[in-house]
Amino acid sequence: MSAVSNLAAVTGSLGSIGYGLAAIGPGVGVGIIFGNGTQALARQPEAAGLIRANQILGFAFCEALALIGLVMPFVYGK
Repeated sequence: MSAVSNLAAVTGSLGSIGYGLAAIGPGVGVGIIFGNGTQALARQPEAAGLIRANQILGFAFCEALALIGLVMPFVYGK
């Protein structure tokens, strides 16, 4: 019975906690994109233009996910 009362006692903005958790995924994605891009540039410097363009595109997609996660608490909030 006490677990139910403790669960009901949670107050505050749970949307901000959700966004904090949702920002982990794009953060990891950006790290993977630029880490692997750096390795690719070290292995094939002559393909720098193509690699850089793909890095920027992947970065934009990851950041779009982060921005969607920022907006969703406001859309579905109280």
